Amino acid sequence: MKVRLAYGEDDLDIDVDPHRATIVEPVYRCAAADPRAALRAALRNPVAGPPLREKVKRGQTVAICACDGTRPQPRDLMIAVLLEELDGLVRLEDVVILVAAGTHRGNTEAEWRQMFGDQVVDAVRIVNHDARDRDRLVWLGRFGNDVPVWLNREWVEADARITTGFVEPHFFTGFSGGPKLVAPGLAALETVLVLHDAKRIAHPSATWGVTVGNPVHDDVRAIAAATGVSFALDVVLNREKQIVAAYGGALLPMHSVACSHAKALAMRPVADPFDVVVTTNSGYPLDQNLYQSVKGMSAAFQVVRPGGIIVCAAECRDGFPDHGSYRDLLASAASPEALLAEIKARPHTVPDQWQVQIQARIQSGSRVVMRTSYLSDADLATAHLEQTADISATVAEALAAAGPGARVCVLPEGPRTIPYLLPVTP
Repeated sequence: MKVRLAYGEDDLDIDVDPHRATIVEPVYRCAAADPRAALRAALRNPVAGPPLREKVKRGQTVAICACDGTRPQPRDLMIAVLLEELDGLVRLEDVVILVAAGTHRGNTEAEWRQMFGDQVVDAVRIVNHDARDRDRLVWLGRFGNDVPVWLNREWVEADARITTGFVEPHFFTGFSGGPKLVAPGLAALETVLVLHDAKRIAHPSATWGVTVGNPVHDDVRAIAAATGVSFALDVVLNREKQIVAAYGGALLPMHSVACSHAKALAMRPVADPFDVVVTTNSGYPLDQNLYQSVKGMSAAFQVVRPGGIIVCAAECRDGFPDHGSYRDLLASAASPEALLAEIKARPHTVPDQWQVQIQARIQSGSRVVMRTSYLSDADLATAHLEQTADISATVAEALAAAGPGARVCVLPEGPRTIPYLLPVTP
């Protein structure tokens, strides 16, 4: 049986034995018949609070934040409809679009044009958030569980602040979108390192689909609520990255409703763990680097049996990524166990996402095998990972080694589907 995996921009086909395979995908929803109309309706008939045009006053300065280039947000549609809705209230020269990059690299102008469209790039000032540039950050105080908060200066000083994003399950924040656009999206490196420290993301409630009681998301919400968002706009997407539904209004109640919708589509129960789990990182743009690909691995860890094998297909055209110190940190320890010990010893200085993968891998005793197009076997070995050039053969070999009753689970869309084990009935 052929299964198409989300991989880069062109996908990847594999063969699996239909008698031993379970395919787990999100509930599919067709795109909104008129996505622009759905977005306008979200701005004019919000989930909570007044419409956008009642939140923004004539002549105000406006900051609009959007996801960076590693996320499949339909920014071109969302920003265009937002600007249309603000027409006549504010001048375009008083609007700034902030790319909420968190600690990621900034996007290039060519990437902006792909993300936002030429018309927006040519008409509106766009700025990459830089978490390391203190001159572009403002100290606001400590919020949540004693998180030191610096935020982007242009965001803080704008008269009206609008978040835009998309909502899907997130492996330690619970869900993306909503308040995450403020922090970590527009926060300082120091703020992000505390939000994503070892203690918080090791908490059992810091996981897929959980927000309330999740120490990471609790602090993210606290920061956004304390520092102020004028209006929020989020969407839910299907596998083609098309808009299924749009939600607008007051940040926290809006995001709660959007999360309920995303959870119903993405969270899928399975009866038993699997010997082999094949996963992806949802294709481009999310599988641009190994760092982001931990999300696909984490989804697979939910249903792999102890000692099983995870095969993760992620293109990794941007390497580890190639910028920053991530690769050096991964290579700094001789084993996953040693790397996890190092992370716990220096909780505010090492990669948050890799902690999740390493911890899950040690606890489950699982192997992780990658299929990439831009990382060599030696590259992956420095990250304590293996590589395969043929997923189908690797799966067949693993099943044969596990015995006649062994089974494989395939997550073609990676972390856009979150499998979970049903409770065992006595």
